[in-house]
Amino acid sequence: MRALVISGGGSKGAFAGGVAEFLIRECRHDYRLFLGTSTGSLLVPLLSIGEIEKIKGIYTSVTQNQIFDISPFYIVQENGEPRIRINHINTVRMFIKGRKTFGESLALLELIKKIMTPEDFARMQANEANVYVTVSNLTTNRVEYKSLKECSYLDFCEWIWASSNLVPFMSLLEKNGCQYADGGFADIVPISEAIYRGAKEIDVIVLKSNQPRGKKDNVKNALELMTRTFDFMLDQISADDIKIGKLEGGRRKVDLNFYYPPTVLTENSLIFDPKQMKRWWQEGYDFAKAHNPVCKCLEVG
Repeated sequence: MRALVISGGGSKGAFAGGVAEFLIRECRHDYRLFLGTSTGSLLVPLLSIGEIEKIKGIYTSVTQNQIFDISPFYIVQENGEPRIRINHINTVRMFIKGRKTFGESLALLELIKKIMTPEDFARMQANEANVYVTVSNLTTNRVEYKSLKECSYLDFCEWIWASSNLVPFMSLLEKNGCQYADGGFADIVPISEAIYRGAKEIDVIVLKSNQPRGKKDNVKNALELMTRTFDFMLDQISADDIKIGKLEGGRRKVDLNFYYPPTVLTENSLIFDPKQMKRWWQEGYDFAKAHNPVCKCLEVG
């Protein structure tokens, strides 16, 4: 059984979409298992039924206003590069409302319902392929993998939303007596889960470059410090997920094909720029077309 795994990475999901388009359309891989975390959870449902143009249309046109209805930051240009600054008014609004987060992303939930219609969902449930999204249960301190085939339409929309919500910048899902957030806090590259579910060959799209990163500019405000800290933490989780996946893949003789961006796409994946994302989608497609996977079969011991 062949599986497609897409990691978290916010706006960088556009690159993953381009890679997936090549693998599905040109390589004609017949995936029977799809797993996604965060932005990956937004991609895998429609990819599972071949609705590439639909998801591509969203990823190459989405704006900040379609993600945040109350954004905790605003974007400024410094030396031609986008930087974030605290939106003090919106942050105070959230405190006055008694919200648990600095920003609110209910707009993203509505976008998910627009992307994935009830008719699409019915096709997904009838399809042979299984689709799972990763969520972090902050109440039980456990990672959970939500199966599309075991959910209602509205429930699955909420699980995708929870998987994509990087708290405390975005909304917190409260459901079934628990609080859920971005799946990347627990399993940003769910390779091991694909192996445990029986995959024998896995295409893994990791939305961080495996090239050495240069020295970053010092942060200039508390919000940048927090996003920089999350970026560091998620990088470490990603590295651990990949190491564990490689070891488990080697033990079970599973072929692992890795696709990494050849360069650092962005230092802030919470910035959604349609022109930039359109370019990343094409770069992902071209990269998959031009390069072989980083590793093929790993055998340990």
